[in-house]
Amino acid sequence: MPNTLVECVPNFSEGRDKAKVDAIVEAMKIPGVYLLDREMDADHNRCVITLVGEREAIQEAAIRGVGKAAELIDLTQHQGAHPRMGAADVVPFIPIEGVTIEDCIAMAKHVGAEIAKRFGIPVYLYEAAAVLPERQNLENVRRGQFEGIRAEIATNPARRPDFGEPRVHPTAGATVVGARKFLVAYNVFLNTTDVDVAKKIAKTVRFSSGGMRFVKGAGFLVRGMAQVSLNLTDFEQTPIHRVFELVKREAARYGVMPVSSEIVGLIPKAALEQAAEWFLQIENFDSSLILENRLSAVMSGKMAVGGLRAGVEPFVEQLAAPTATPGGGSASAAAGAMAAGLAHMVASMSRGKKAYLQYETQLSEAIARLAPLREELKAAIDSDAESYNVVMKAYRAARETDDGGVGVNAALRHATSVPLGVAERSAEAKKIAESLKPITNPNMASDLITAVALAQAAITGALSNVEINLGSMKAGLSTDDDAFIATTRAKAANL
Repeated sequence: MPNTLVECVPNFSEGRDKAKVDAIVEAMKIPGVYLLDREMDADHNRCVITLVGEREAIQEAAIRGVGKAAELIDLTQHQGAHPRMGAADVVPFIPIEGVTIEDCIAMAKHVGAEIAKRFGIPVYLYEAAAVLPERQNLENVRRGQFEGIRAEIATNPARRPDFGEPRVHPTAGATVVGARKFLVAYNVFLNTTDVDVAKKIAKTVRFSSGGMRFVKGAGFLVRGMAQVSLNLTDFEQTPIHRVFELVKREAARYGVMPVSSEIVGLIPKAALEQAAEWFLQIENFDSSLILENRLSAVMSGKMAVGGLRAGVEPFVEQLAAPTATPGGGSASAAAGAMAAGLAHMVASMSRGKKAYLQYETQLSEAIARLAPLREELKAAIDSDAESYNVVMKAYRAARETDDGGVGVNAALRHATSVPLGVAERSAEAKKIAESLKPITNPNMASDLITAVALAQAAITGALSNVEINLGSMKAGLSTDDDAFIATTRAKAANL
């Protein structure tokens, strides 16, 4: 697997002409980038392409896709149910492996600047990459769609793009580029043609009008049925099964019901595991109970069969070996992962029990959050070691090229972000573990005490790595580096 893995899910305003979509996809085929999925919808007149690849390669692929879309799609002739403002409408970057959301923000800014420079298309930054707070929400950026932005971009300062001139491309419009967590595009079809019902349900479900956090929604008429079109921007905190249940309950108020649902693009396995656990009410569910997960873990060496010691001993021996990695950063991540795992176990063993039914919601929320925390902290065990190796490589390159430390600073920034993320996630795991004490079985109090102690050890160890890396960065090389040092020290102080 590559050292860096990023997902990009560009949405193009073409869902009816397969030849045009084929051409756009072909333009994005470059070494280091892999096509995972493509979805076309004639009613929405929109396609969603899912790519994954190395950091540098996927940036260029996205830029080329936008350029090809600008050649082939004319928004002045475009009609479809889905809101749109550009031929290439939305281009988000999502961290998968060896990269952080901060890395994806930097990628979004690079890609946005290149799109404006190469194709004369104005670009707006959204979600985590947004420069202006009001542009974090895509709906705010896209308000009025292509026609509304075309009318206001030159005269309304609030509509001025982040990159490019304040005028839309005559036929390709404007493009939105950003960085975000994994988004689940999920649609529910109702047994009615009354689109007003779908719109009312969407209004109740979506967060912007008082509904569920991390949910966006709208109503459309698609394939002769009313469709509740949903985006789940954080499925870990608002799981897909809870959204479906609310849609179902709201539909009943209008005398209708869901007949089917669909995923647009891809969905993380964890989201389906959550739904299986919820609907099947499996006691003490853990992803390692799934055959394919267990097999993958054993085959990759991440899990050993033959006792607990067999599983942990290789890592402990690696820590003891006279090599720089794995070191304290990896050990801190492991401690944080164990803290999240213990807290998850305690919450899981109390949820569903008669004595704790009144705490069902809090326990479910804790479990939903602890599972991804555990996975992220486990991933950081390797990420920390990898980031150290990148720093050493940057030091060697600096001696050969005399770049003044710019490359070293860049490597140290990433190496600092990894333990900072460990500290932040471990602090969250610690807080959740502490909150579980009064709502779980008191006989498991020692497990929570251990979880809290492990989380604190992880925070202490990770922050020491943060400070060492910051101290190694050269100040004064760039305002970005100096701002990063100050911001990171402030975050560390808060933790």
